[in-house]
Amino acid sequence: MKFRVKMTLCMLGLLSLLFGLGGTLLITTSFANSVERERDRAFSAYQTSLHLLQFAQQGSTDELPDLLGQMYGQNAVSGAWLRLFSTQQTAYASGDMIASAPQPDPLPETGQCQAQFWQGTDGRQYLLLSGRVTDGDEPLFLQVAYDISGVYETRRFQLTVFARVFGAAVLLCALFAYTLSRLLTGPIEGLSRASRAIASGQYASRVHIRSKDEVGQVADDFNRMAAAMERNVEELQQSVERQERFVGSFAHELKTPMTSLVGYAEMLCNEEMDKTERAEAARYIFSASKRLETLSRKLLQLLVVQNDPLPLVPAEPRALLTDLVGELRPVYAPVRLAVRGEGGVCLLEPDLFRSLMLNLLDNARKALDGDGVIGISQTMLPDGCRIEVRDNGRGIPPAALDQLTQPFFRVDKARSRKAGGAGLGLALCREIVQLHHGTLHFASTVGQGTCVTIELKGGRPCGTD
Repeated sequence: MKFRVKMTLCMLGLLSLLFGLGGTLLITTSFANSVERERDRAFSAYQTSLHLLQFAQQGSTDELPDLLGQMYGQNAVSGAWLRLFSTQQTAYASGDMIASAPQPDPLPETGQCQAQFWQGTDGRQYLLLSGRVTDGDEPLFLQVAYDISGVYETRRFQLTVFARVFGAAVLLCALFAYTLSRLLTGPIEGLSRASRAIASGQYASRVHIRSKDEVGQVADDFNRMAAAMERNVEELQQSVERQERFVGSFAHELKTPMTSLVGYAEMLCNEEMDKTERAEAARYIFSASKRLETLSRKLLQLLVVQNDPLPLVPAEPRALLTDLVGELRPVYAPVRLAVRGEGGVCLLEPDLFRSLMLNLLDNARKALDGDGVIGISQTMLPDGCRIEVRDNGRGIPPAALDQLTQPFFRVDKARSRKAGGAGLGLALCREIVQLHHGTLHFASTVGQGTCVTIELKGGRPCGTD
């Protein structure tokens, strides 16, 4: 059973209980008060008639029937049926119907007035009042039947009206309750549909929010959760794709040097070769081995940075850059290295900082055709330092800028492989920059050169400006 049906039935049950009890209590109380008023009115009229009859009675009791007939004929007791009777017979009756009325049991004593309800032979409701008129060997009793059918008719009319009003109220309440419950449970059904859609892989499904109440808040929270889940799933999918590309690229990188190693080793073992050919084969084996060594070293360094970040210590970036450039100038010739920096101390990991700059300078050197200039500028930041590495080389196409830090990505695969690159240098740079809570930005123009901007925000030691 759906929740809206349960809510509707609960509201109908509550309405029926409260409305039914309230209406029944109201009608019952009104009927009881009306009967009580009729009883008081009838008793007052009966006492008046009884006193008048006792006062008018003089002498023999045989005259009472005639006296009672005269009083009834004069409308002394209007709207009532009268009967004068003894224990043996009925002395006087104003009609056949009153003559069949039951006698009180027990018979009333002097000064007493007994009351009972009776349904006459005409189907109407009467209030019978009985009292003693005379004492003696054969006492006489006066019984008067007062018509109170109007009270019962009023109750029947009230019950009929109440039943109609109750039925209309139940119908309107059912319609209102079902409509209200449908409005209230609409967002819940939307949540259910969206949950099933997300479970089936439709992560873009959302709930349409119509209200700002608690249910609407739940729907809004669900949308936030679904959006976060969609982002996480997309990130996981991208991560899986990156891992697949990484594994594929790694296998491809291994295939070429391993093929060379196996091929030339087989030639050395199985073929007759002169000294020159053997030297050429050995050179190819050495070159492929060095390439595998470089690849393994880069991978190991990348994994170490990702999985075991090192603590940062106070260091002077300008001094580290000056020492590094001094070591590289003879190696990089005829490429000219120029460095300019500001004094200051910030938090760095010196070995990783050196590896970062080596990779950036190596990429800049590979982008140059023969000679060229690589410029390095360093400035201090409130929470670290900024370094720019510029070259006047070939530049990088705009479509490749966003993929530079992906493992094994090369802008020019043939040229990079020939130069001994494995496509892991900038991926390592990205991890080192992240360790320093910094950013890595590339700007390049094809044919003019590239500028790499690094901001390392590891912080400044206490007591330094």
